[in-house]
Amino acid sequence: MPSSPSPSSSVQAARRALADRLRELRLAAELSGTDLAVAAGWHKSKVSRIEKAVQPVTQADIRTWCEACRTEDQIDDLVASLRAAEGGYVEWRRLEPTGLRKLQQSYVPLYERTRWMRVYQPHVIPGLFQTDEYARALLEAITSFRNIPNDVEAAVKARLARRRVLTTGGHTFVFLIEQCVLDYQIGGPSVLAGQLRHLLSDMSLPSVSVGVIPSDAARPMWPVEGFTVYDTTQVHVELLTANVTVTAPSELVTYFRAFDDLSALAVYGPGARELINDSLRRLEAD
Repeated sequence: MPSSPSPSSSVQAARRALADRLRELRLAAELSGTDLAVAAGWHKSKVSRIEKAVQPVTQADIRTWCEACRTEDQIDDLVASLRAAEGGYVEWRRLEPTGLRKLQQSYVPLYERTRWMRVYQPHVIPGLFQTDEYARALLEAITSFRNIPNDVEAAVKARLARRRVLTTGGHTFVFLIEQCVLDYQIGGPSVLAGQLRHLLSDMSLPSVSVGVIPSDAARPMWPVEGFTVYDTTQVHVELLTANVTVTAPSELVTYFRAFDDLSALAVYGPGARELINDSLRRLEAD
């Protein structure tokens, strides 16, 4: 029987991925390891140790590295990756110390790198489909519940800006939504109605496939926590208190299988549209 993977395997994989990204930035900047060390004021061996994931990298190291490579726009994203690498389980309060805007922006490079995104959402309309009003209502609720600084308006703009990946080339998206999500009145009836109409429109995008899992479907696969699969390299799982990043191969396979099993329960095309229109008709009848 094969041995179980180490509990730290996801953490180690995340650290290696971060080290690879730092090396790519250095090479793109056409700097040698010695050049970067001199610019950073470090011992010449530190760059090599970081790139081999032998020496843990700090937030200060990332900032210095990016400044030397003139890629300051990558700092927030790399810091978010570092936080995931530090444990795979990162509390939202650590990711949102100044509000929600920076966290929304930090996902952009990951979204842009991902060629194949798979999203399972049992609670809310997926973020890439959200309207201004729906996103505002949701982010206001999160801000209030977590008692964090209120930068909702800036966070809404940052979240909506991520939508551009839906219409840029080279991306494929598959979304699975539990039918109950279509009836959860985030922001109230009028906001939800506008959101459902917007969802119907976005479903026509050539890069997008949307499946809705009917509430009365026979369930060999039960509803699980919401998660997003980025290509075949990592999964993000959103818990009430934390974001979990999964990179260990054995764990990834489990999420791939869960997505496939949930996909088999969903209806697509006209069937999905009919369920969305049913929810719209109920809203309009009230």
